[in-house]
Formats: sequence, C-alpha cells, structure tokens
Amino acid sequence: MRDHFEVRAQDAGGRIGDLTVPRAGVTVETPTLMPVVNPNIITVDPARFREFGAEILITNSYIIKNDADLRERALDEGLHGMLDFDGAIMTDSGSFQLAEYGEIDTDTEEILEFQHAIGSDIGTPVDIPTPPDVPRERAEEELEETQRRLELAETVETGEMLVNAPVQGSTYPDLREAAGRHAEHTSLDVFPVGAVVPLMNDYRYGEMADVVAAAKRGLGRDAPVHLFGAGHPMMFALAAALGCDLFDSAAYALYARDGRYLTVHGTEHLDSLQYFPCGCPVCTDHTPDDVQRMPDAAQEELLAEHNLHVSFTELRRVKQAIRQGSLLELVEARAHAHPRVLDGYRAFLDHAGQYEQSDPVSKDTFYYTSPESARRPEVVRHRERLDRFSLPETVLLAESGTDDDFDETWRVRPPLGPYPRELATSYPFTAEVPERMDDAGYEAAAKGVSRLVALNPDTEFTLAHRDWPARALDYVPPRVELVNLETGHTTASGAEDDA
Repeated sequence: MRDHFEVRAQDAGGRIGDLTVPRAGVTVETPTLMPVVNPNIITVDPARFREFGAEILITNSYIIKNDADLRERALDEGLHGMLDFDGAIMTDSGSFQLAEYGEIDTDTEEILEFQHAIGSDIGTPVDIPTPPDVPRERAEEELEETQRRLELAETVETGEMLVNAPVQGSTYPDLREAAGRHAEHTSLDVFPVGAVVPLMNDYRYGEMADVVAAAKRGLGRDAPVHLFGAGHPMMFALAAALGCDLFDSAAYALYARDGRYLTVHGTEHLDSLQYFPCGCPVCTDHTPDDVQRMPDAAQEELLAEHNLHVSFTELRRVKQAIRQGSLLELVEARAHAHPRVLDGYRAFLDHAGQYEQSDPVSKDTFYYTSPESARRPEVVRHRERLDRFSLPETVLLAESGTDDDFDETWRVRPPLGPYPRELATSYPFTAEVPERMDDAGYEAAAKGVSRLVALNPDTEFTLAHRDWPARALDYVPPRVELVNLETGHTTASGAEDDA
C-alpha cells in the first residue's frame, strides 16, 4: 500500500484522490492538471496558477541544469523561490530531450540528485521513452533498460522527494502491463504512462486507451497514475475514466502562441471566432476582435489564461461527475463531439470487464445515450452476475406485466437484459433509456437472455418482446419461445445456445 495516495471516490476507472506530497507540505486533490513551465519562456506567471486551480506544476530539471544562470538560481533560491510557486513541483529528467535528440549528458543518479538539490517535490529518473510502432525487439530492450534505471533510482538518496516510475513499452499492451507490474513492485511513488505524446498528437486516442488500460492492469489500485502530455480538455474525462490521476501539458501556452483557443470539444483559431463560447473571465471581459487587436504578447497571455480556465473548469466537471456517478455520461458527451475521442471511448469499452471491477455497484441513474452505452461496465457486470440466480421450471421474460401460467416473471429491458422484478428499483435497472432504442441496446439485452438461458438448461423460457429487431433475436437460443406483443405472433428464436 502507498500511504501517500488515498482514493476518496470512484466511478469506472476515474477516482478522486489525495496525493500527499511531503516535501512540499501539501496534499493535491486528483485528478488534476500540472501546467508545464519552461523556465526560459514564461507565458503566465506561475505565481498566478492558483487563480486557475493549479495545485502542482511541472518543469524540466534538465533544462535548468544545463543553463548556467538557471542552475545557479535554482540551487540558490530553490525551485519554489525561482518560480514563485507555493504548491507542489514535479520535475522531468530530460527524457523528452532524449526522445527528441537521441542523447543527453546526464544519467538517473545525477539528475535525481540535482532535482533533490534544487528542491523538487517529485523527481523523475532518466527512462527510455520508446515511441509508438517500433519493432518489438527494440521496445523490449528499451523497457529492460528503463527497468534497470528504476531499480537504480530506488537506491538514490532523495529524502522526502517522491520519485516517478515511468511505465514504458511502446504500443505493445503486454509490455505495458509487464512494465506496470515491475514499477508497482518498486518502492517508487508515482507512475507516469510514458511516450504517449506521439499518440495524442496524432489523435490516436484508441491506442492511447489500450496502452493506459494495459498499464493499469499491471499497477496496483492505490498507484497514482500520471498521463504524460495529456493537456487537451476534450480528453480529460476519457483519461480519468481510464484511471489517470495526473495530467500535464504545455498546450495552454503552446496553443496560445499559435493563436489557438481550447474548448472541451476541440480547438479553434482565434481569427475564426466571432464570439467566445465560454464564461471564463477572459471571455466575458473581451471579444475575439478585442483580443485580435492586441499586441502579440498580450494576446498570447490572454489566450493562455483562457486555456487554463477551460482546462481546470473541465477537471472540476470531471470530479463532480465522479462524485455523482455520471462520469461515463460525460465521457460519452465528449466522445460524440469528436470522432477520435469516440475511438478512445470505444477502446475503453473493449476493456469494460477490467473497469467493472472498480466501478461502484450503486449510483444514481444509468442514462442510455448512444449505442456505446450498451457496452458499459454496468451492463457487463449484470450479465456476468446472472449465475447468482436460481430459476424455477418456467419463466416469462417480459418488459411489463405478469402471467400466472408461469412460475416466475422476470423483467427484460434493453440494454440490461433480464433481471428479477424485485430489482426494478435498484441501480442500474432504473435506467433512463430512449423510447426509440437502437439495435445495439436490443442486442445487448438479447445477449443477456442468451446467458441466462445457458445457465439454466432445465428452465423453459418465454420472451415477450415488443418487436425486437431480427438481428437481436438471432442471439436468443432456439428453445426460447418468442411472443411479439406488437403483432401477437409466437415463434421459436433462431440462435444456438450461447452464453
């Protein structure tokens, strides 16, 4: 167990947690964003970050170490004094520069000692950030080297400074899972999923989700997870649902430098806006025309402020959704605003069985808002738990009503499928579903019927449905009698028994 991280609320893989950072003397509430500060290019004064909601930032110790003036200031004043920030500070090690340029002139022991000397609260060893799509042999070799460096990092005297244990493995899920398991068994403290920036830069959110899910399978439940480079607010809900607690990015500043304006649905160019679709102080006090007429530096600063406001507002929205058990509804809303985020959400649903294990059994209301809802962890959980019930000789499965000719009547409702009537007022059977259900919802319900039938070979079943599509009924085993309540027709279904 890691006593510096405590989970206080959870929904799907998302959690609200307290990350205690002893050297800074603060506790950071997660999920949260760490704005990246380039000590050579300050767009928004770090002393103002608290205005936006930042409790922690990240800067690059390698840049500081290799710049004589910055190095002297950091050693003399400490990072907190140099940056004028009273929250927690994480430092990167130069691994990004290693990925960009192929080599750096430092090593794990030296950079961790330097990070400790300048007052970093969370340090990072020099891992090997293996990019996506490389040959497996290279990914394996570089992962082995990263793991050796993590073991070396355990031996460095860092006092109260927490230390990151990056999880690498390129785009090979089994390597990511193994890397997570290795990192989990070290004495290190925070677990960044590394080298995913190229995936996110190319909007490959589906593969990013697969990578994170694999890393999470290797890591323990109490491991705080940092998603390196995740700085766009449109994917915060998805990343939180996958189980990430810390995000970092320079996007707030880099996008502002390029005249780009962040929203939860994507990115807009300032010169394409006639109105600001936001209620932050920047957007309520200015119009796009006002900002376009400003000098470049002032324009850049205001756009960066807006980008920080919209980012931290979305994180508060994510936390509220976790609290009220509606995180996946928020993820769906964001996913259906951008096709690449939808790819990521569908990849998340491929791992619904994994995330069902951490999803609360009881919440407020399940809202069915798209075909993707039919694959949510709650649907998977109920279908898997049908083996807990013992059934009599004859059972009617019906959307409503009862029939005394049967020993027992169960409810059946898309997408959840069959369930005892006694559970009708329990979550998730109080679900709000559309009257015009899509095929995916009917198919999910039919798969539930199929599993119940397979689990009870001695029970005779009748399914009374309201004109379910043939594609869904194909999942129902042949021995189930079908009654179409819309037409009055009674038939046998057309599928083989299949759990």
